[in-house]
Amino acid sequence: MKKGVVFLLLLASYIQGACAGRDTIKRAGLKDQTDLLDVKASLFHKETKLDTSILKLQKLFIPSFTYNPSAGFELGLTLAALKFLGHPDSTSLSSGEIEVSASTKGLAYINYKHSIYLPENKWSLQGNWQVGRTLATDYGVGTGQYSENEDGNLPSNSYLPGSPPNVYKLKYTSVRFRETAYKKITGHFYTGIGLNINAYTGIDEESRDDLTTHNYRYSDLNGFLPWRYLANSLSFNLQYDDRDHPNQPYKGMYGNVGIKTSKKILGSSANSTQLMTEYRKYWSLSAVNPQHVLAFWHWGSYLLSGKIPYLELPGTSGDNDGRSGRAYTVGRFKGYSFFYSEAEYRFPILANKLISGVAFINAQTGSNPNAQKPIKLFQYWEPGTGAGLRILYNKYSRSNICIDYGVGRYGTRGVFINLNEAF
Repeated sequence: MKKGVVFLLLLASYIQGACAGRDTIKRAGLKDQTDLLDVKASLFHKETKLDTSILKLQKLFIPSFTYNPSAGFELGLTLAALKFLGHPDSTSLSSGEIEVSASTKGLAYINYKHSIYLPENKWSLQGNWQVGRTLATDYGVGTGQYSENEDGNLPSNSYLPGSPPNVYKLKYTSVRFRETAYKKITGHFYTGIGLNINAYTGIDEESRDDLTTHNYRYSDLNGFLPWRYLANSLSFNLQYDDRDHPNQPYKGMYGNVGIKTSKKILGSSANSTQLMTEYRKYWSLSAVNPQHVLAFWHWGSYLLSGKIPYLELPGTSGDNDGRSGRAYTVGRFKGYSFFYSEAEYRFPILANKLISGVAFINAQTGSNPNAQKPIKLFQYWEPGTGAGLRILYNKYSRSNICIDYGVGRYGTRGVFINLNEAF
C-alpha cells in the first residue's frame, strides 16, 4: 500500500448532509453540483459562496496510515493548496502539496510538489522536491521476472528469463530536487528547461558487504560506488497542452518530449542521455454529462547513451508525480529503458457529482540488456487493474480526493489515496 484508508472515516459524517445542502451557486453548469465545501456549509448551516471562492486559496488535509512489515507502522499527513494566480478563463489552476511521513522503524521523508501557472499561462513551474530516509523492496531490473516470495500463480504458458530474482530490502537516504520552467511559445505550445539534482547516500549500509544485492551488482558492473552516487542533469522540453482543465480534464490533449542529460561537470557520477516522453488524451463521452470520460496516459524513459545510477533507473511511480503503476509498490519494476501505459474510464455515481468512480487498467515494461538472458523493452509486460472513488472537493477547481484499489500480478494489491486524478 502507498497510502492508508483512514480518510474514508473522515468523509462518512459529511455524505448525508450533502444531499440536503442548499445551493446558492448561480454559475451555469455548476449549480447542480455539490462538493465538500457545500457539505461543510450545510453541516454548519451556512450559505455557500463559492462563486467568489474560486479565486481564494483552498487548503486540504489528507491523513494516511499504513503498515508494512519492513517499515513498520507509518503515519503520514498531506497538506494541499489550490489557487488561481490569474483569471480562471485564461489561467490554469495552481496547486502544491507537502507530504510528511514517519514510521516506527525510523524511516521518514518530506515531499513537496507543485504546478504553478502564472497569468495567462505565459510561464509555469513544475517541481518535485524530496528529502528522507527510505526503505524499498527491490526486485531487480527488467520486467518478466517474479519472486519466490510473492504469492499467486503464473500462467502455464509464461516464459521467465532465468530463475526468480532475489528480493532485498533497500534502505537509503535521498535528496531530490526537480524543477522545470515552461514558457508559452504560441497557442498551446510551450518550451521548458529543467534542473534535476538527485543525491543518494547510506545505501545498503546494513548489508554493505553483501555482494549479491541488485544495487551492488549493478553498481559494480556500471562503475558506481554502491553506497553513494549523484545524478544531476538538465532537461530540455517541448510541451503541448490544450486540456480544458489541468486537474480533471473532460477533453483535450497533453504531450511532452524532452532530452535529459547528466554530466559529470554538473556533479553527476556518470554521463548519460535519456529521451523522456509523455502523452495524455481525454474524450468526453456525453455532451449532457461530460463527466463520463475516457482517458489515456503514456509515460516513458529511454536510455540513449551513458550509464544511470541504480536508484535513478526509470520504473514504477517514476513519473514526476509518482502516480504510475497503481497496484504495485514504488520501483517494483524498473529498467534501463521503461514504457508505461494506462487507460481509465471516469463516471459520476451521485447525481450531484459529489461522488464519482473510475475503473482503470495499466501495463508497464522495462529492459535489462545485461541480464543473464537479456530482456528487451516490450518483451514482457506487467499489467495492473483496479477501481476507485472520487470525492469532489471544489467544483470550480475540479479538485477531488482519489481513493483507488489496484490489483496486479503475483498477488500484489494496494490502496492509493491522493489529491486529484492520477493523470
